[in-house]
Amino acid sequence: MLTLDLARLARENGRIHIRRRLGAEEELFEGVDLPLEDGLTVDLHVTRLESGEIMVRGRYAGVLARRCRRCLEPVDVPLDEEMALLFAPQDELGGDEEERDEEIRGYNAASGEIDLAAAIREEVILSAPLYAVCEEDCRGLCPQCGTNLNESSCDCTRSERDPRWDALRQLQTE
Repeated sequence: MLTLDLARLARENGRIHIRRRLGAEEELFEGVDLPLEDGLTVDLHVTRLESGEIMVRGRYAGVLARRCRRCLEPVDVPLDEEMALLFAPQDELGGDEEERDEEIRGYNAASGEIDLAAAIREEVILSAPLYAVCEEDCRGLCPQCGTNLNESSCDCTRSERDPRWDALRQLQTE
């Protein structure tokens, strides 16, 4: 788990630098399709603001193992993103969730720590691409025989008509 110790933040005059390597097997990534090859490096600068809120700025980097959407070959997708998180004590946020600023995350001040893992998990999930392609000009797989068209060509005819469109073709000719 990646937590921020509020007592340490107070001892360090309201500024902390956190650099940590999160392994791909960490609890942080359970239940999520994020196949990180060597985990994730997190580099954060934490500052307590005069208002009492806690600002966490930094970046995370890693390599996501995906398959090309067109040809199904393995593709390494680099993740290197900046992030900014703002935390405020839960009791200062107010009770009405509809009026609450959704950019400010609440934390339980009595616990003495902030769980950064959940916020980082959310940031990584939202920034990770759903699909990847090996090359922009990837030709994909032949829909008839499955040949990888980047490696070789096939003799399949592409002129076969899908019978589900026949009714529409008849309307077009009338």
